[in-house]
Amino acid sequence: MRILSVIPPMTQLNTPYPSTAYLTGFLRSRGLDAVQEDLALGLVLRLFSPQGLKAMRACIEALPRRTPLLAAFLETFERYLSSIIPVVTFLQGRDPSLAYRIAGRQFLPEGSRFDALDVYIDPDGNDPLAWAFGSLGVQDRARHFATLYLNDVADVLREGVDARFEFVRYAESLAQSQPTFGPLAAALAAPFNLVDQTLHDLTLEAVARHQPELVLLSVPFPGNVYAAFRIAQAIKARHPATVIALGGGYVNTELRELSEPRVFDYFDYVTLDDGERPLLALLEHLRGERGVEGLVRTFVRLAGAVHYIDAAEADIPYAEVGTPTWDGLPLDRYLSVLDLLNPMHRLWSDGRWNKLTVAHGCYWKKCSFCDVTLDYIGRYDGLKAPALVDRIEAIIEETGQSGFHFVDEAAPPKALQALAEELERRNRAISWWGNIRFEKSFTPELCRRLADSGCIAVSGGLEVASDRLLKLMQKGVSVEQVARVTRAFSDAGILVHAYLMYGFPTQTLHDTVDALEYVRQLFAAGCIQSGFFHRFVCTVHAPVGLHPEQYGVTLQPLPPTSFARNDVGFNDPTGVDHDALGVGLNKALYNYMHGIGLEEDVRQWFAGYPAERIPKPRVSRHFIERALAKDAR
Repeated sequence: MRILSVIPPMTQLNTPYPSTAYLTGFLRSRGLDAVQEDLALGLVLRLFSPQGLKAMRACIEALPRRTPLLAAFLETFERYLSSIIPVVTFLQGRDPSLAYRIAGRQFLPEGSRFDALDVYIDPDGNDPLAWAFGSLGVQDRARHFATLYLNDVADVLREGVDARFEFVRYAESLAQSQPTFGPLAAALAAPFNLVDQTLHDLTLEAVARHQPELVLLSVPFPGNVYAAFRIAQAIKARHPATVIALGGGYVNTELRELSEPRVFDYFDYVTLDDGERPLLALLEHLRGERGVEGLVRTFVRLAGAVHYIDAAEADIPYAEVGTPTWDGLPLDRYLSVLDLLNPMHRLWSDGRWNKLTVAHGCYWKKCSFCDVTLDYIGRYDGLKAPALVDRIEAIIEETGQSGFHFVDEAAPPKALQALAEELERRNRAISWWGNIRFEKSFTPELCRRLADSGCIAVSGGLEVASDRLLKLMQKGVSVEQVARVTRAFSDAGILVHAYLMYGFPTQTLHDTVDALEYVRQLFAAGCIQSGFFHRFVCTVHAPVGLHPEQYGVTLQPLPPTSFARNDVGFNDPTGVDHDALGVGLNKALYNYMHGIGLEEDVRQWFAGYPAERIPKPRVSRHFIERALAKDAR
C-alpha cells in the first residue's frame, strides 16, 4: 500500500513543515511505501509565476471595479511579469548574482509595501539602511526588497482574487474555534476561485504522480484546514476509492469532541494525538487484520453517526519513531524571505532549517496558559544524546544541510548539555536554535558550551514581565532570573527572542505598563534582541480554562459544539481594554527590535489609550541593570 503524506497550504515559505517528514520517516522505518508532497509550497510557486500572474490579471480585469492597488498592478503588469521568475529564483538561492540589480532599486516595480522604507530615510543623505545591512550587505538588502515585492503581489492576490490568502495561513477564520461546520461547509460548496482551482489541479497532479491508496493530511493550524478539505474534496471527486485520513496539531487541539458527520464526506478517518500508533492500527484495519473496534484514537462515521474508537494501545516511544526524512520534498525550491530587519526575528523565515525535536512533550508542563493536558505537551519522552546525534547526522547526509531548528515546547537544559557534549565528542559541526525555558540551569558556563556546539539563538517565554503574574502562571521563573539567563546567552554570542503576553487574567493597566518597562530595560541591556507580544487566549485544555476560579475570572458559556472547540471567552474583573493596549505594546516592541526609543518613557507608546489613564511605571529604571550587577558580584 502506497501512503502519501501531504502538507496543505499554508505554512511557511522557507522550509517544510516537519509533520510529513516525521510520518514518512516512521512509515519507511516499518518497511512501508511512504511518500510526501508539500502542496503549500506548490501553490505559492504556481501562483507566483508568469502563468499565475496572467491568471490574476484575468481575474482583476473581470472585476466591475478596480481599487487603486489593482489598477497600479495592471499598469505595471509587464514589469511584474518579467521579474517574477528572477525574484523567486533569487529567493530560492539559485541566482545570487541578481542581488546587485535588486539592491539597486531599479529592477523591481515597487508597490505600497516599499513605503515602509521611508521610515529609514536619512536626512543627511546617507544610506538609510546602513544600520541593517552595512555597506556590503547586498544579498540581505536584495532579499528584503524581494520580500517586499512578493508581499506586494500577495496584496494584489488578496484584493483581487481571494481575501483569505496569506503566506503563512489560508482562510483561518473558517476553522479557528468554529463550533459548527456550517461556515466551512458553505465555503467548500462555493465555486472555485483562482486559488481553489490551482490547488485542485496541484492535488490531482500529485495523486496521479504517486498513485496512493492512503492519503494523510496533516493539519497543524487553523490556517491549513480549509485547504486540507479542498484537497480531500478533489481526491474524493476523482478517486473515490482512495482512503483519506486527517490528523495534526489542529485536530489534536480543536476536534477532540468532533460529532459532525459531514466531515466524513471528505475524510474517512480522523485521528488524535501522535499519529504513529493510530496509523499502524489503521493500516492493519485496511488490510483486514483488525476490526474497526481495534482502531486507536480515531473518529469514523458508522451508519451516519460519528464514533470515537480507541483501543488504548501504548504510543510508540520517541526513541523508536525513526528519523525524519525530507526525501521527495524540493528542498532547493523553498524561498528564504526577509521581512523584519532584525537578526533574530529573521530566523523564522530566512534559511531552510531541518526541524527536529530533542524530546517529545514538555518537561515542565505546568504553565497555566498552556494546553498541558494534551498529549503533545503532557507526555514527556526524552531521547539519549547519541541517538539524537545519529538522527542529526542522518539528516545532514540526506539533505546536505547542517542547520537545525529544535521545535520542542521547551528543550531540557540537561538534554542540550548532553547534545553539546556528544557533538563535541564526534567533532560534528552544526548550527542550531530552539525553544527553551529561561531557567537558572542555563548558567554562563553552559551557555558558552552551547554556543561552542553551534547554538546561534534561543527563544523562550517571558510572557508577562511581572513576578506576581509569572507566579500565577506557574512559569517557575522571575524577572531577575530571566534577565540573568538571557544575559548569559547574549554574552555567549547567542541571540535571544522573548515570547511576551498581555491580557492574562487579573492583569491590570499598571501591570502592563510595568511589564513594558521591564522589556524596555531588557532590550537596552542587550539581554534580548527580539520579541513578540501575543494576546492571551483562554483555551478549554489549559489550567485557566479548566479552573478559572483559581485565576479570578469566570468563563463565558460556549455554544453547542459539533466541530471545533478550543478558545473560550472569559470575564475579567479588571475591565482593562487589552486590545487597545496591544497596539502600543506591539509598536513599542517593533521599535525596540530596531534599536529605537530605548531611552524613552514607555507611556509614549500608548497614544491610542486615554493619556490621563496611563500610570507611571512602578519599576525602577535601573531594575535590570542592578539585577545584572548583583549577579556579577
